[in-house]
Amino acid sequence: MNLSKKKALAAKTLKVGKRRINFNSENLSEIKEAITKQDIKSLRDEGVISLRPLKGRKKVERRKRRRGPGKIKKKVNNRKQVYVKITRKLRACIMDLRDKGAIEKELYWTLRKKIRMRDFKSKASLIEYLKGIGVEVNVKIKGSGKDMKKASKVKNERKGKKDKNADDKSKENKK
Repeated sequence: MNLSKKKALAAKTLKVGKRRINFNSENLSEIKEAITKQDIKSLRDEGVISLRPLKGRKKVERRKRRRGPGKIKKKVNNRKQVYVKITRKLRACIMDLRDKGAIEKELYWTLRKKIRMRDFKSKASLIEYLKGIGVEVNVKIKGSGKDMKKASKVKNERKGKKDKNADDKSKENKK
């Protein structure tokens, strides 16, 4: 008696593979009469159809398979963009120092290598390193009070908002 179609139906109904389906050899006639999914489910409840147990290592293997680099859901070039941003800022800083004569060529190139290796996390850490060596550095870190006010003023002008002080001055000029 060929029950391969019944086995496929049972596998689909019980949501397991065909290999895990096991028919009770004493009740093959009942299995042969089963046509619908409901029939298969009732035979499963009666114990005519049973399932073979899973083998042990599948979950472990599945966990290992989930770890690949393709499964990391981060921004694609985020780390690279951060690296490029910091590197450009630091290189500009040391070029400026070299042009002013604050550092020599040899130190300049060693600093470039250190920047490339990401030894400095920020401009402040670079300046701190230079002070530790004994180099006098008179570089302002951007973001001081006046710079921030200018930047916000320019930003507001671009958006179409006018500065309150500018409105007051224009009113005084009209009078």
